[in-house]
Amino acid sequence: MNPIEKFHQDRSAAFDAKDPMAAVCTVANVDSDGQVQIRTLVLRNMGDDLAIFINATSPKWTALQSTFSVQTYWPSVALQYRLQVSSVQVDTELVHQSWQMRPDMPKRMDWLYQQHTQQSSTIDSRQALLSLLDEVTLPEPLIAPEHASGLRLVPHEIERLDLNQDNGVHDRTRYRLENNQWRGATLVP
Repeated sequence: MNPIEKFHQDRSAAFDAKDPMAAVCTVANVDSDGQVQIRTLVLRNMGDDLAIFINATSPKWTALQSTFSVQTYWPSVALQYRLQVSSVQVDTELVHQSWQMRPDMPKRMDWLYQQHTQQSSTIDSRQALLSLLDEVTLPEPLIAPEHASGLRLVPHEIERLDLNQDNGVHDRTRYRLENNQWRGATLVP
């Protein structure tokens, strides 16, 4: 079986079970200083592909232009996936269409990055941040700022860990993309 199809089936089961983790993933990479960075991001479906949408002012934007790791864990179905991926920038028009579905405050935050200060910059206090947010001018009609961006995830290795085994021995399988074909191997859990 194609592990990407299996990922989508398993994720659908997690969504059906109302798993609060079904919508997110954990991304791990090494930054320019050699430090491991781990963060939780919204994981989006783009047809058969997966994507993350981020602001290009964030330090993670540069770091995620190469190979990195993505992990999901869905407690409701007791499944974990680890993916080694590279990334391809999502078409700007598609990002801007998707941006319209964001909640109001994340939209305002994107405009804060555009107008005042980039993501992850230092600010004097939380109150200073809230005051700066009050100063954000939203365009009319409301559109995405130029730094709203997205990365399509291109997996080259996928590991699936199924913790749902009656005998207690986890089912762990690794798939590697070789010559445009997925090859599976059972791993000792």
